[in-house]
Amino acid sequence: MSSPRELIRIGVFYDGNYFLHVSNYYAFNHARQSRISIRGLHEFIRHQVAEEEVAEARHCQIVDSHFFRGRLAAQEAQQRGNLLYYERVFDDILMWEGVYTHYLPVRTTGGKREEKGIDVWMALEAYELTLLKKLDVVVLITSDGDYVPLIRKLNTLGARVMVLAWDFEFVDHEGNRVVTRTSQELIEEVTYPVAMHELLETRSRRNDVLIQNLFVMRDFTPKQGAGFTAGGTIVPGRNYEAEPDSLVSEETYDSEILALKNGYGFIKYPPNNLFFHHSDLIDADFTELREGDAVEFNLAQNSEGEPVAKNVRLIIDDDY
Repeated sequence: MSSPRELIRIGVFYDGNYFLHVSNYYAFNHARQSRISIRGLHEFIRHQVAEEEVAEARHCQIVDSHFFRGRLAAQEAQQRGNLLYYERVFDDILMWEGVYTHYLPVRTTGGKREEKGIDVWMALEAYELTLLKKLDVVVLITSDGDYVPLIRKLNTLGARVMVLAWDFEFVDHEGNRVVTRTSQELIEEVTYPVAMHELLETRSRRNDVLIQNLFVMRDFTPKQGAGFTAGGTIVPGRNYEAEPDSLVSEETYDSEILALKNGYGFIKYPPNNLFFHHSDLIDADFTELREGDAVEFNLAQNSEGEPVAKNVRLIIDDDY
């Protein structure tokens, strides 16, 4: 245990795909309807380490933080409209918060994107930096049991390991139950396992400032009655939620995405562009979509008899 006046050096290592999966859950499938804030998460980590180490938060400082993720090659991203721009925006956020980024190209095989080698890179960097910088506490943001050997190696260096774990489940638009669980072996190996899903729900009821700051402040909340016009403009007072399938056509149509906003969007389909909900997507994540992307879809009617898009699929150009 460190003395109260000794600096506790913290290293934070993000499994990027896992972090974005969790952030998407809170943005699109949780009542909060908001993404996780990097700055708020780092502040939470400092205070959580202080609590576990019986120290003051000002003596617990993040001296290194690293984000690892597979990323589309530049040529493919260029074909995806504003993808390069949005990647740059997220890079800017990480940069301002002092997070170093590590990317490997995602390869597409048979129409399926695969991330290779990024977990090995993260493990190697975490071990090397703990050794060289004598980190006291290593925080892993991951659910993957493949990192158990890393944890054991870090323990031999005298580092304590904290894992931020989110367990959750929801039912997608096809009625399938989507379950995310953290490896039990991973939880058993670490010094400080933090069940974030339980902690968030418990401390949220106390109006805990640290917990509130974990989420990005938003100027648009669908459940408070904001919506879109057919042209993609936000209109106060109109509420768009996922609509049940009604008279879904068998015929498939092709068009492009006109507008996107917080889990909702519009597809170009004159004379009245078609609304779709993120739960209407097939084999794609809402965060992958960009304005101008080519999509195919079926037509349906919402509860008011208006045409909407269902079974929306992103069209991937196999030439790239």
